[in-house]
Amino acid sequence: MSKSINLPISCPGILKKNKSVYFGDFIVKKMVIFIIFILTALSCSTSSPIDRMKHDLNRYSEYTIMLQDMKKDGNFFPSYYHRYKIVYADDTGTEEDPVYQSEITDWHKVDKRTFYDYSNFLGMVVASKTRDGGISDSQHPPGYQYVGNPRYGQWRNDSRGGSFWEFYGKYAMLSTVLGMFRRPIYRGDWDNYRRYSSSGRPYYGQNREYGTNGSYTKQTNRSFFQRRRERDLARRTRFSDRVGSRVRRSNMSGFRRRSFGFGK
Repeated sequence: MSKSINLPISCPGILKKNKSVYFGDFIVKKMVIFIIFILTALSCSTSSPIDRMKHDLNRYSEYTIMLQDMKKDGNFFPSYYHRYKIVYADDTGTEEDPVYQSEITDWHKVDKRTFYDYSNFLGMVVASKTRDGGISDSQHPPGYQYVGNPRYGQWRNDSRGGSFWEFYGKYAMLSTVLGMFRRPIYRGDWDNYRRYSSSGRPYYGQNREYGTNGSYTKQTNRSFFQRRRERDLARRTRFSDRVGSRVRRSNMSGFRRRSFGFGK
């Protein structure tokens, strides 16, 4: 009497197919993760240091971002850098008794376009936020965004009848940190600032004393101008050396032609 034996049936084709499906899903997931990573990296790289600082400082009630310094390193493939001064209202203070902090950032690498877009704004405000929530990307001398705001001060008349801005006592430290004690800000100066700002133009001061080419900036940002003089001197020296090398090679070539030019 024969017995039937049930043997397990294996389907190698089906197993192979399932393995390939699982492997394909694994590859797809990896590719999705990689694409997300690339897009995130690109979004971070395309945002400027100013945009990133604005995002980080937005939790404070007010802040000022100034272009403190800038430099270009290298000759054939140069790299570009910015350095910023940040002034912000600390969380430990109150509206009645504000506390301001000031710091100079490390060097931030920027792309060539950003470097030259901001090349005229050395020592100037490039982004700001006031306590009433006003955010601005206009470029202007330090502290002008506070002038005319009754929260921070008031207009006073001098002995000649001129109207100038005076900060309230609790904001005196703010004007000191921003370096605004060079001279009073008169109403005519502020009116010019408002006109420039409303039309989207940078304001360099009544006599263009601010910005990279301003007389005041040359007094307060000496390290930048010292580096620029050294860079210009090095460039002139390299040019002079190249010219001298060409002249020497030309003289040597003429000497060799004369040396072999024997007559009969």
